Amino acid sequence: MTHFSFLDKVSHEIVSQFGDSLSEITIILPNKRARVFLLEALKKRLDQTVFAPNIISIEDFIQDVAGVRSVDSVELLFEFYNVYLSVTPVEIQQDFELFANWGKTLIQDFNEIDRYLLKPSHVFSYLKDIEVLKRWDLQPSETTVLIDKHLEFWSRLPEYYDTFYHHLKNKGIGYQGLIYREAVENLQYFSEALGNKKLIFAGFNALNQAEEKIIQQLLFNDQAKIYWDIDAVFLSDGHHDAGLFIRRFKKEWKQFANQPFEWISSEFGKEKNIQIIGTPKTIGQAKIAGRVIEGIQANGESLDKTALVLGEENLLIPALYALPNSVESLNITMGYSSKNNPAQILISKLFRLHANAVQRSETSYTFYYKEVLDILTHPLVEPYNNASDVIRKINQNNITFLSQKKFLELSQEPSELFLLLFGRWEGDVLSVLNRLSAIILKIKSFLGDNSEEEKVAKAFLYSIFKTINKLINYQEKYNRIDSVAMLQTIYKQIIDLAEVSFEGEPLSGLQIMGVLESRVLDFDNVIITSMNEGVFPAGKSMNSFIPYDVKRELGLPTYKEKDAIYCYHFYHLLMRAKNIYLLYNTESEGLDAGEKSRFITQLEIEKQPKHTITHQIYNAYLPDKAYEPIVVPKSDRVMERLKEIATDKGFSPSGLTSYIRNPMQFYNQRVLRISEVEEVEENIALNTLGTIIHGALEELYKPFLNQFLSVDNINEMLSKANGEVEKQFREVYKEGEIKKGKNLLAFEVAKRNVFNFLNEEKKLIDQGDVVKVLALEISLERILEDARLPYPVKIAGNVDRIEQRNGKIRIIDYKTGKVELRSVQLKDWNGLISDIKNDKIIQLLCYAFMYEEQKNGMELEAGIVSFKNMRAGFLPFGIKEDKNADVVISAEVLKAFKTEVVSLINEILDAEIHFEEKV
Repeated sequence: MTHFSFLDKVSHEIVSQFGDSLSEITIILPNKRARVFLLEALKKRLDQTVFAPNIISIEDFIQDVAGVRSVDSVELLFEFYNVYLSVTPVEIQQDFELFANWGKTLIQDFNEIDRYLLKPSHVFSYLKDIEVLKRWDLQPSETTVLIDKHLEFWSRLPEYYDTFYHHLKNKGIGYQGLIYREAVENLQYFSEALGNKKLIFAGFNALNQAEEKIIQQLLFNDQAKIYWDIDAVFLSDGHHDAGLFIRRFKKEWKQFANQPFEWISSEFGKEKNIQIIGTPKTIGQAKIAGRVIEGIQANGESLDKTALVLGEENLLIPALYALPNSVESLNITMGYSSKNNPAQILISKLFRLHANAVQRSETSYTFYYKEVLDILTHPLVEPYNNASDVIRKINQNNITFLSQKKFLELSQEPSELFLLLFGRWEGDVLSVLNRLSAIILKIKSFLGDNSEEEKVAKAFLYSIFKTINKLINYQEKYNRIDSVAMLQTIYKQIIDLAEVSFEGEPLSGLQIMGVLESRVLDFDNVIITSMNEGVFPAGKSMNSFIPYDVKRELGLPTYKEKDAIYCYHFYHLLMRAKNIYLLYNTESEGLDAGEKSRFITQLEIEKQPKHTITHQIYNAYLPDKAYEPIVVPKSDRVMERLKEIATDKGFSPSGLTSYIRNPMQFYNQRVLRISEVEEVEENIALNTLGTIIHGALEELYKPFLNQFLSVDNINEMLSKANGEVEKQFREVYKEGEIKKGKNLLAFEVAKRNVFNFLNEEKKLIDQGDVVKVLALEISLERILEDARLPYPVKIAGNVDRIEQRNGKIRIIDYKTGKVELRSVQLKDWNGLISDIKNDKIIQLLCYAFMYEEQKNGMELEAGIVSFKNMRAGFLPFGIKEDKNADVVISAEVLKAFKTEVVSLINEILDAEIHFEEKV
């Protein structure tokens, strides 16, 4: 017999039994996903056109039997809140945020109680008695208000349940458990109405009490037939969890005493190639899955029989990006948490932006630049908003906070989407919700169906669109949300319930699915990710008010049963597969880590004779060297550019020192002219602070240029200093906030630095210094001609201040950082241009060289004023000899310096010496 999938066997059986009367039967499967595969299998069996059977999922079938419609978790939570408000005294009612914390859990417990047909009053009284017993040692008079409220909550559970149940039933809607309980109640009527039609149940494993009762009754009435899909290996082993449920059904269901138990297969023991692959982190698994798929295609196999089963839903996006380009078609069928949904993240950011804008100022509606940029650069907004000009203006003008009106003015021609995103949110909750709905529809209008990325983006948007619409319906009906803050709170609570559903139907191409979506389906190649404890299987997670021991006693499923369900799904995926790839995270610590799954260990220990199991560990490639310095050869174009710098703009002192610091820095900044990306400076950077102080001193001294300074002149400057510093702040820092936080401290530091400088100047004049300021922030240049150079080279740069003091010319460079005297003193000319520690000496001597021809026979000094070392005063360049230093820059000093500079420039201009990064 050829290789049959389970659905092939089902189709073969149905066609052979029912032939032309297929339309008279209804086939019930565990999920909707399998329907399209079964129809395809039936098509292959038929050689003529017939009406297809009715193929539905178990949930749809139970709804048909019960006559009750299922609603999603969000709607259920709203309905339950209305019920809660109607039966709870006003003085103890909770707002939606507090209610939702326990309401979601309670609905899950109601669901379990009903699915397993338990008597609710018994369960709730049991739970209340447990809570009372916990405080058995307290007399009624000794209890606190908190304890009394706690016990009152437990005593109200029967009322909440009964009112909620009947409220939903009267509306013809319900949660899954309610529908199951109603289906059992309605089973007799449904059975009679069914008549001669036949029901086929196929591919089931774990059944709840209600499902068991319904299926057994229909089997007893001879109105149904059931086909299991279990391997003899799992069924015969009394300890194998994959057969836990079906073993019990085979043993306990009376129908199998005189009817055959179908089907027990022997597929698992056949030849299988199982590769167990470990790699660090989630992204590693996605990359390896992509490599495996590429390998399958390279072997000439079609991907139609290949499934990528994601044990963790957040692996979906990395997996899609990791797929090779050769994957032409794929089909995604799985649920995806809204927590990582890009559309949800966008809505959350909009809530934060507008809620904070109102909080800062209700009249001017003030935005914070980071919140604005978060939205403008969001992947669902950026491609369609043309906001690059607005982002540039925010960065250029250093805007941290701005009013909504001013922000809208930044955009010359704002798009409709731009106005929707940043339009003012008035207090009316419905208008806010309608705006959010319009934003989603607008983004959706930009998306097509051409690429898988756009289809995925549409699924994300649709999920949030549905949630927003439910909120609109709820508000229109009950009008209970009275502010944007409350709306944001409710949105946060319900968004966890708004799962993104990816549903596809194509039969061709790679199948990407979650674990539950893989039920009933068989594939030749199976790749399963996240095979770690706590993920696959999920482990001991209990989100319930019903304790573990009570669940065991009442027959409710615990983590033991849930693990067994995962075990069945896992082994079913392996049952008919030929090539299996099990991927797990080798990291035992971290957010998405854990031990290797017990299922892998079980496979290894209980290895079947025909199974080939191999192990591989993939680690990131670690090169022998952590980093290879970048080397850039000097091409003809580079040499042309260097000549252009040398002869036109000139080498600046800072340019020469940047080459000494790191030739690649010189190459990027001077040769390629690459500047740093302009960003908003939220906190004033040191270089910005320096610019402000330089600017303030320049403006204060300007009126007194070329005249001898007096104490009165300095006093006049001191009176204007604070105002001038603030003016410079406004010019340099533009829209930046300087009235609070770190920036206020920087502002005060700048004022203090200017104040200290002027006071020092005043003190020296008082002591007899004769000072005339000759130039401020002046540009100097000089051609360096030397036989050792290939051509004359220009040296050019800006000097902060040149003055005449006590009959000498003094060149001053301001530094906002701390500089010590030893940084500007030279012991030996050797090594001057090879050590970056000499950068300040090189700068000062460059300034002296450029000014030499203008000193008019006067002695020349050059030095630094360090604002963080004002006590040291002027720090002059000097050549150290023993304990003394000669601070006059003579012709001999400049001649020696010229030799060093020529050597440095020759190195820069030498085509044979590459630009090599210093690490």
